[in-house]
Amino acid sequence: MERLSPAAAEPRLLEVLRTLRDAGHEAWVVGGAVRDLLLGREVHEWDLACSARAEEVVRLFPRVIATGLQHGTVTVLHERLPVEVTTYRGAGAYAGGQPREVESVGTIEEDLVHRDLTINALAWDPLGGRFLDPTGGVEDLRCKRVRAAGDPTARFDEDPLRTLRAVRFASVLGFRLERSTRRAIPPFLPRFAAVAVERVRNELEKMLVGPHPRYGIELMRRTGLLAHVVPELLEGFGMRQNRWHRYDVYHHALRSLDAAPPRLAVRLAALLHDVDKPRCAAPSPKEPGAHTFYNHEVSGAERAKEILLRLRFPTRLAEEVALLVREHQFVYTDDWSDGAVRRMLARVGRERIDDLLAVREADVRGRGRYVEEGLENVRALRERVRRLEEKELALDVKDLALGGREVMEALGEGPSPRIGAAMRWLLGQVLENPSVNTPEGLRALLQRWEGEGA
Repeated sequence: MERLSPAAAEPRLLEVLRTLRDAGHEAWVVGGAVRDLLLGREVHEWDLACSARAEEVVRLFPRVIATGLQHGTVTVLHERLPVEVTTYRGAGAYAGGQPREVESVGTIEEDLVHRDLTINALAWDPLGGRFLDPTGGVEDLRCKRVRAAGDPTARFDEDPLRTLRAVRFASVLGFRLERSTRRAIPPFLPRFAAVAVERVRNELEKMLVGPHPRYGIELMRRTGLLAHVVPELLEGFGMRQNRWHRYDVYHHALRSLDAAPPRLAVRLAALLHDVDKPRCAAPSPKEPGAHTFYNHEVSGAERAKEILLRLRFPTRLAEEVALLVREHQFVYTDDWSDGAVRRMLARVGRERIDDLLAVREADVRGRGRYVEEGLENVRALRERVRRLEEKELALDVKDLALGGREVMEALGEGPSPRIGAAMRWLLGQVLENPSVNTPEGLRALLQRWEGEGA
C-alpha cells in the first residue's frame, strides 16, 4: 500500500516541491493527501511539511497567502493550485489546544510523531521516492482502524479537539476506533468543553456530510462527547414512541440522519427534526406505554435553531433548518386542493421544497415501520408539486401582478404596514385561485379588501 508513484502527485505540486528543494529546504507531502492517495481516494487538499520557516517560503513564491504565519503556515498559490506549507512542528508545538508560534524548526520525524492520528502521520517525498510511517499508519489503514499517534493521552493533551477528530475520522472513513484511543477520550471531556465552538462545529459539519454520520454520532454518545456538543439528543435515548416507530426517539433520529442525502441543511434537519419530542411527550390514550408528541415540530423548530446558533452555524442556515423541522410533519392525501399544495410551496419556498421532501423521506425511512406506505405518500406529493411547478405560480408577494407602488396607488396611501398586509392578503387569494393574478383582478380584490373594513 505504501508504494506511491510520483505520477500520483499533482504536477503543479511537484513544481512547488522542486522550488523548495532547489532553495535548500526539505519538503514532504503529509497528512490527508498521503492517506487519501493510499486509500485510492481523490485528493482535495495538498499539505506540505517543510524545513523552511514561513517567512522563507513567502520569499520563494510570487503568490502566497499568510493563512497562519505566526504558527508557521502559509498557502502557496501556484497556477491556481493552493498548497498549504507548514514549518516542521515537534514537541511543544501546541499550547492551549492551538498550534503555538514556531520558535525552532524540528525534523520531519518529530513533526509526524506529534500529529493526531497514525493515519495522518504519514509523509511522502515524490521527488526522492521516500516514504515515512513512524507510527504504523499504513497498517492501520489496512486494518481500517483509527488510532492516536503514539500515546493517546499525550496527543489529546496537546489538543483536546483531537478527541472529536478521532471520532470524525472513524465516522467518515467507516473505520473502527481503536480501544486505547477510545478509552482515552472521557478523561479529556472537561478540557474538550473549553475548545472553541467554531472548531467543534467544523468537525461536526464534516462528520454530518460524510458517508456514515449515524456511526459518528453514536461514537460521540459512547465516548461522552455528545453530551458536550448536542446534549439535547440524549433526551430521546430510550424514549419509546408509538406503533409507527420501531425505534426510540434517539435511534430514530440517527437512522433518519443516515437516510438523508449529504446536504448539510437536510442532514441537520433530519438529525434534529424530533429534538423536542421528549419535552412534548404525553401518554398515548390508545397504546399503553406509548407516547404522543403534539406540536413537537413547532417547538422543535425553535429548539433546533437555538442549538445551531449555539454551535455558531450561520444564522441563515439555522433558519433554513428550523423551517424544514417545522414543516416536516405533513401527511399528504389526494384530498389536498391545489391551493393547499401552493400554500405549502409558498411557506417553504421553491428553493427548499426538495430539501423538505428529502427530510420527510428520511424521517419515514428512519422509523422502521410502515416505510413503503410513507414513501409512497412522499412520492405522490413530489409528483403533485412537479405538476404545479410546470405552471407559472405566484408563491411570493414579489410574484404578484401588482407591485408595492401600484398597491399604494390603488389604495391612495403611502408606505405603511397596511400596504404589506394588503399584499400578503392578495397573495393568499392568488394561492387559492391563481387566475386572479392580473392587474385588473388584484385591483378588484383590493376594493373588496377595503370594503370588508381591512
